[in-house]
Amino acid sequence: MKEKLKEILDKAGNEISAINDKKMLEDARVKYLGKKGLLTEVMRGMGKLSKEERPEMGKLANEVREKIDELLGAVAEKVEKEALAIKLQQEKIDVTIPGNRKGVGKKHPLTQAIEEMEEIFIGLGYDIAEGPEIETVYNNFDALNTEENHPSRDEQDTFYI
Repeated sequence: MKEKLKEILDKAGNEISAINDKKMLEDARVKYLGKKGLLTEVMRGMGKLSKEERPEMGKLANEVREKIDELLGAVAEKVEKEALAIKLQQEKIDVTIPGNRKGVGKKHPLTQAIEEMEEIFIGLGYDIAEGPEIETVYNNFDALNTEENHPSRDEQDTFYI
C-alpha cells in the first residue's frame, strides 16, 4: 500500500507540473482527490489492513493528500497569474483616446423654429448675418444721418446704450 501511495504521489507530481489551464487543473483534482479518485480508492482499501498498519497508512495517506493539495494550489496560483496576464494584455485600454460624447437633451423649441426659418431663407438665396443685440447711438442715428432733434431720438421712444 505504501508503494501505491508513493506511486500516486509521483504520478500526480508529474501530471500536475504539466498543467497549464483551469480545466486540466480541475480534472487532475478530481482524478486524484475526488470521490472516485485514485487516492480515495486506496483509502477505501485501508479497511482490509490490520489495526497496527491503519494509523501508519492513514498518516501516510493524509500526507500524500496534503502534498497533492499543495501541488494543486501552487499550480492553480500559477495558472491564475498567467490567465490574468493574458487578460490584461488583451484588454489594454488607451486612456488617451477621446471618448464618445453623448448629446444631452435637445434644442429649445424657439431655437428650432429660428433654425428652420434660417434654412428656409438660405434656400431662397438669402444670407444670415448676425450682429449685436443692442445697437449704439452711432449705429442707430449718427451713421444714418438722423438729425439731432428727430423724434425717434427721444428717450421715451428709443432704448439705446
